[in-house]
Amino acid sequence: MLNGETPLPQNGHRRNYMAAITGEAEAEAEAEAPRVVFVHGSPPFGLPFKDRLLSRFQLIHMSELPESSHVKVMLCMDHTPVTSQTIYKLPSLECIVASSAGVDHIDLTTCRLRGIAVANGSQAFSEDVADYAVALLMDVLRKISAGDRYLRSGLWSTKGDYPLGWKLGGKRVGIVGLGNIGSEVAKRLVAFGCAIAYNSRKKRSSVSFPYYADVCDLAANSDILVICCALTSETHHIINKDVMAALGKEGVIINVGRGSLINQKELVQFLVEGQIRGAGLDVFENEPIVPIELLELDNVVLSPHNAVVTPEAFEALQELAIANLEAFFSNKPLLSPI
Repeated sequence: MLNGETPLPQNGHRRNYMAAITGEAEAEAEAEAPRVVFVHGSPPFGLPFKDRLLSRFQLIHMSELPESSHVKVMLCMDHTPVTSQTIYKLPSLECIVASSAGVDHIDLTTCRLRGIAVANGSQAFSEDVADYAVALLMDVLRKISAGDRYLRSGLWSTKGDYPLGWKLGGKRVGIVGLGNIGSEVAKRLVAFGCAIAYNSRKKRSSVSFPYYADVCDLAANSDILVICCALTSETHHIINKDVMAALGKEGVIINVGRGSLINQKELVQFLVEGQIRGAGLDVFENEPIVPIELLELDNVVLSPHNAVVTPEAFEALQELAIANLEAFFSNKPLLSPI
C-alpha cells in the first residue's frame, strides 16, 4: 500500500477475464497481437539495451505514437516525467515499467485512478546503493576523503597527524525507509556490529529491528540516520531541523534517497554551526547545483548522484525491465511492483 492509500493495481489475469466474458477467440487474438512497448524518454536508438528489447518487443517512441493509441505498456527511461497529460494520451495504458528506483517523476495518483500498475528498478540497484551508503558513512566517520586532501596538500609533513575519526561498530543507526535499499543497508551494518532501528510507512512484521513511527523519535535514539526512502508529498523534507536537533551534535546523516527528503537549507545551517557531526550526501535538492557552504566543509562527503552507477547495476536493471515487460504480456505478476 502506498502512503496508506489504495494500492496500485497488480498485473492480473486480464486475458482469463476476457476469455470468460468474450470467449476464447478474442483472448487468443490478444495473446497473438504484437507486443508493443511505448518507450518514454530516450528514443529507441539511444537505448543501451535496444537490441535485447527489439528481439522480444515492438518499440515505439512519442513521435511514432498514433493519435488514438492502443499501447498498453510504457517503458519509462531515466527520470523522464510521466504526467497526467502523458498518461491520458494513452487511453489503453495498463502498466508503466520505470528504469529508476524512485518514482517521484510518475503521477501515481493518476495511475491509481486509471488502474495502471507501476514497476520500478529498485531491486536492480539496491545492493550497489547500500554499498555506497556504507562507504559514505565510513568516509564521514573515519575522515578518509578529508585525510586524503590533507596529505595531498602537504600538510602532514608540516602540521603533523590528521585528527582521529570515529569507529563505526557499535553505533546506533536509524534507517529511514526499510525497503529494498534500506534492508540491504541494515544487512551490511549489522555485520559491522551496529544496532539498527527504522522508520517506514508501517511496521514490518518480518523484521525484528525496533520500529519508530515518528522520525524524530528515531533520530533521538540514533547516532546515525541513513535516508533511503521514496520521495513523496509525505516524505518531502522528512528530515528537518526538528529531526536534526533530535539527532544531536554527535549525529551523522547519510542520504542516498532524494535530495528533497532533507530540508537542505536547514542541513547546511546545522553543519556550518556544528550542530551535527557530519553528513554524506549523494543527492541534492537542485542537482547539479550544490550549496557552496557544503564544498568548504571537511566533515561532509559529497557525491554526484553516483550511488546507483555501476555496470553490474545497469545489467541487472536491463534484466529486471525485460522481466517486468515479459510478466505483463504473459499476465503474470510484475517482479518489482510499487
